[in-house]
Amino acid sequence: MWLQLIVVLAAIIIGARLGGIGLGVMGGLGLALLCFVFGLQPTAPPIDVMLMIVAVISAASCMQAAGGLDYMVKLAERMLRKHPSRVTLLSPLVTYLFTFVAGTGHIAYSVLPVIAEVARETKIRPERPLGIAVIASQQAITASPISAATVALLGMLAGFDISLFDILKISVPATLIGVLVGAFCSMKVGKELEDDPEYQRRLKEGVIENRLVETASSFDVRKARISVGIFLLATFLIVLFGSVDALRPVFQSDGKNVPLDMPSIIEIVMLSTSALILLVCRIDGIKAVQGSIFSAGMQAVIAIFGIAWMGDTFIAGNLSSLTASIEHVVQSMPWLFGVALFVMSILLYSQAATIRAVVPLGIALSISPWMLIALFPAVNGYFFIPNYPTVVAAINFDRTGTTRIGKYVLNHSFMMPGLVCTIVSIAVGLLLIWL
Repeated sequence: MWLQLIVVLAAIIIGARLGGIGLGVMGGLGLALLCFVFGLQPTAPPIDVMLMIVAVISAASCMQAAGGLDYMVKLAERMLRKHPSRVTLLSPLVTYLFTFVAGTGHIAYSVLPVIAEVARETKIRPERPLGIAVIASQQAITASPISAATVALLGMLAGFDISLFDILKISVPATLIGVLVGAFCSMKVGKELEDDPEYQRRLKEGVIENRLVETASSFDVRKARISVGIFLLATFLIVLFGSVDALRPVFQSDGKNVPLDMPSIIEIVMLSTSALILLVCRIDGIKAVQGSIFSAGMQAVIAIFGIAWMGDTFIAGNLSSLTASIEHVVQSMPWLFGVALFVMSILLYSQAATIRAVVPLGIALSISPWMLIALFPAVNGYFFIPNYPTVVAAINFDRTGTTRIGKYVLNHSFMMPGLVCTIVSIAVGLLLIWL
């Protein structure tokens, strides 16, 4: 079993270093070794989770192609410039809302340069709003009803009579409170901008130019508004179907009335949303697959395909040994499972892949499904090592140099807000399930 675990961890670490689809294909290689060398029987690949993510990514990509995301960013820019002194509080709420609606944190790229410049123009240290804004975009993944991570968790807990609303009523207030606490803690981070030596050095050397940074406006406003409206309606319908079972179509199966399952509803609604956006807004379908959301989403699908399949196979093949060795410890201190989720998310760089790879073990250990929902924000640990794309982008967008990686690597601008948000979100989640 230990040799198999080494294979699994090696595949994860090497795949994360390769980037892109590397994580998924290395999972496939690890699976091959588990099957052909160690003789483990492969489990079924996570088809439903993958198809749900594909459907959601298709709809979000069509909205992006119609200019919907650019339109949302433009609205956010106006709000930030209207209230520049509150940029540290407003910025994380903007990135949280964007991710909540779109289901992907990569949408934050568009608004990060605006946040950096509004802060600099107001003489507020850009590290403060940028650090918490990036963390908020990650936390919102575990609150969005259409994110790959939430879809994956819903699929895993379907056998416990857990609905989408059950997850959201814990994860949304928990992560939102965590983000707000993180934002307040960020307001006094570091020296004031005018007193920062790196900023003063760049000013003297003429590195920083006084130019206004604005987002592009090259999109059809009418089409953009329509695409956002259709997408928001689809998201609302998914939450509605997930919350009220009576609204779902009912079919006969083995003499019983069986309502349409949520994976099928998400797939149908989101594929229909994609079609409506393309038809109503008259968008070329090829344009939808050329955007950043489609690329990032398909990388997530491939990651889940390889890593989750490999993880499922390893856990299923060694279930008795794994449960016998850690069952007592985890059942007496179930919060330790949150530590496992956090550590694995650092390695996997994907909330959805972490859920798909680790939660089956939690279920096998008889951890309460409500406890698993409360620990859900623990999968947001990939800020810990500062090499995730949104983290790197925030550092590059800050021309003052205040947002940075420290001398010891881990003492970077995102560590404090990331740890505060994650710990507070989990604590609030535990309080909510107790109530």
